[in-house]
Amino acid sequence: MADADGPTDGPTDGLTDAEVRHEDWGGDELGQTTYTRVLFVEVDLTEAVTDGTVFDGCTFRGVRFNVSEHRSSAFVNCTFSRCSFFDASFTGCKLVGSRFEECALDLLRVSGGDWSFVSLRGADLGRASFDGVRLREADLGGAKAVNGTLTGLDLSGAVLDRADLSGCDLRGTDLSAVDPATTRLRGAIITVDQAVTLALARGLDVRPSST
Repeated sequence: MADADGPTDGPTDGLTDAEVRHEDWGGDELGQTTYTRVLFVEVDLTEAVTDGTVFDGCTFRGVRFNVSEHRSSAFVNCTFSRCSFFDASFTGCKLVGSRFEECALDLLRVSGGDWSFVSLRGADLGRASFDGVRLREADLGGAKAVNGTLTGLDLSGAVLDRADLSGCDLRGTDLSAVDPATTRLRGAIITVDQAVTLALARGLDVRPSST
C-alpha cells in the first residue's frame, strides 16, 4: 500500500495535500488509519476492507470501490467523482458533507450510519439499498430511485425536488420533506402513517372516519 504522505507524481488540485495515483489496493485491509486531504486518482479498491478508517476532506476520481466493505469508517467532506461502487457495502459509516458526482451505484448497500448533508443529486439509486441511514438535509434532487430500497431513513430537511421514487420501498422513512407535487411517487411502497403524512403535505384535512 502506498504511503499517502510520501512523494507524489504530480501537482495537487489546491484542495488536497497529497496524492495517490493508479495504485492497486485491491483486497487490502485498511484499519484505523487516517487520510486527510488526499487526492486518490484511478486507485483500485476492489474487495478492499475499511474498518474504522477515516478519510477527511479527500477527493476520489475514477476510483473503483467494487465489492469493497466499509465498517464504522468515515468519509467526511469527501468528493467522489466518476467512481464505481458496484456491490459495495457501507455499515455504520459516516459520510457527512460528502458529494457523489456521476458515480455508478449499482447494488450499493448502505446500512445505518450518518450521511447527513450528502449530495446525491441526480444519482441513479434504482439498484441501490439504503436502510436505517441518517440523511438529514441531504441533496437528492433529481435522483432516480425507481424500484429502489430507501427504508427507515431520516430524510428530514432533505432536498427531493424532481426526484423519482416510483415503485421505491419507502417504509419507515421520514417523508416530511417530500412534496408530492415535485417528487414522483407512483407505485411507491409506504405505510398508512406515511400516507397520512403525504396527505397533510398536500393540504388535505385528514380526520377519523365518521361513525
